[in-house]
Amino acid sequence: MQLNLNADLGESFGPWTMGDDAGLLGIVDSANVACGFHAGDPVVMQNTVRDARKRGVGIGAHPGFHDLQGFGRREIRLSNDELAATVRYQIGALDAFCRGSDVTMTHVKPHGALNNMACEQRPMADVVVEAVASLMPDIVFLAPALSELAAAAEARGLRVALEIFADRAYSDQGTLVSRREPGAVLEDSDTCIAHVRRMIAASGLVTPSGNVLPTAFHSICVHGDGSHALATARQLRAALLDDGHELTCLTRIV
Repeated sequence: MQLNLNADLGESFGPWTMGDDAGLLGIVDSANVACGFHAGDPVVMQNTVRDARKRGVGIGAHPGFHDLQGFGRREIRLSNDELAATVRYQIGALDAFCRGSDVTMTHVKPHGALNNMACEQRPMADVVVEAVASLMPDIVFLAPALSELAAAAEARGLRVALEIFADRAYSDQGTLVSRREPGAVLEDSDTCIAHVRRMIAASGLVTPSGNVLPTAFHSICVHGDGSHALATARQLRAALLDDGHELTCLTRIV
């Protein structure tokens, strides 16, 4: 398969450091860069864009709820206008840094609770997708496989890359298991790699109960804030290449 390996990066803020961005940028094909609302700040955004450009890594906006304390993982109810403005503001901010570094943004991937809610609620998904399409109709929209968000982006005519998660468990409904539940986050690299290999072999999402939910997918995410993120990304890349897959940028796949 042609596959893409992505990670959520640029999540440090001021003097506080999150993850090993430098290490991950040497491994992944695409970086989803926090835009200052759930994590990140202007200097971190600027430096992450510059570093990704030097490494030849695709750069995407990772807009989330305005929730630094909750890392964007708390549900917030917004009006449609507020939600659209929240998404546009963050995409525009990252695009400014991309332009300043003479690089083109490749994709958009919503973050955290904003992403999870839009994955299940089609009206919200339509608002998020329209906010993106109104600014960048040719951008790649990176959305979870089997989600309302992916369906909305496809209906709007965007280039859609379907995503699976190496380090998260799936429910039998195809959604991510809540982080509040035991086993929601896979705790070591070997488990993550086995999880991805099962999904590739099954051509779909595989749940802890053994159910298979058939779907295509194009990109695999390793969360950059995980304690074993760097090791998992490095070992997963090696495993995928050993299995004969081609790892490449999103714009070559969709």
